[in-house]
Amino acid sequence: MKQSKGISRRSLLAMAGVSVGATMFAPSSLLAHDDGSVSAMANTAASAKNTSFASIKQIDAGLLNVGYAETGPATGPAVILLHGWPYDIYSFVDVAPLLAAAGYRVIVPYLRGYGTTSFLSSATMRNAQQSAVGLDIIALMDALKIQKATVAGFDWGARTADVMAVLWPERCRAIVSVSGYLISSPAGNQTPWPPQAAFAFWYQYYFATEVGKAGYAKYLDEFNKFIWHQASPKWNFDDATYNRTAPSFNNPDHVDIVMHDYRWRLGLADGERKYDDLEKRLAALPVVTVPAITMEGDSNGAIHGPSTAYRNKFSGKYDYRLITGGVGHNIPQEAPEAFAKAVVDVDGY
Repeated sequence: MKQSKGISRRSLLAMAGVSVGATMFAPSSLLAHDDGSVSAMANTAASAKNTSFASIKQIDAGLLNVGYAETGPATGPAVILLHGWPYDIYSFVDVAPLLAAAGYRVIVPYLRGYGTTSFLSSATMRNAQQSAVGLDIIALMDALKIQKATVAGFDWGARTADVMAVLWPERCRAIVSVSGYLISSPAGNQTPWPPQAAFAFWYQYYFATEVGKAGYAKYLDEFNKFIWHQASPKWNFDDATYNRTAPSFNNPDHVDIVMHDYRWRLGLADGERKYDDLEKRLAALPVVTVPAITMEGDSNGAIHGPSTAYRNKFSGKYDYRLITGGVGHNIPQEAPEAFAKAVVDVDGY
């Protein structure tokens, strides 16, 4: 593995817990296999080491006042960690310290509609189309004076990492994307799914209705906890773990943002004309040229394609990692060492 820029070899070894000659670090909770897969040995909330971030900062960036956690040396190479739905920055509460200890400047923002992130204007459309969310992170980088970063995420965060890599490759040193290539378009999503796949997408069809919107707003915690169980059926998280994230869903724009995201994907809600050119580029499903690692949990209950289905969408230096041992959709929280290792490794490509 090539040594990461600005990261001392001692820091990497301390993080890894392995010898100088190793090509795959294996912390005590991980076991590497000959086929390149990695087992998480303790897929429970009890294995978490951290329960909070030191502080949440706020900064005006683009259309938003963004809430974010920051850790690590200010002069270190930047890493931006992006959550999805229905999660928040606590998905990275154990990843961030590992990367900070290795010398990275780690930024973990709440996406629009989550936590302490808010719109600067009440007149701004509560829009969650993929290009708008990607631009949010570019604006955040500008506000923080970060020219280039490694971007890593899952769910909406993985989609955003993919979007940034193809639209603004000059701003992305590398990406880590759980479940691979997630760029899509409303037109591309018109192909009917077979019954088993459609069943996994039940919530998207529910959200397409007004009763679905009302039901999500009324039963917010029950709904999102149910999705956690569906997406990670073997993750034994406790109430305290969920309750650290749950306040993020009380954001006044959360329900509107979630509804727009899934309705827009299906062509049931319009986007904004100012993003049309970007969406046209994304609809062509361009190739990711920056270095990339894609990851999958062996017990991911969210619908996802096989790694072979998107391999040709990554033309730069690339690796795929299957995280075994009952790891589901929320890899950074369920297997933080494996996720942090992927960030360090891809930065060294």
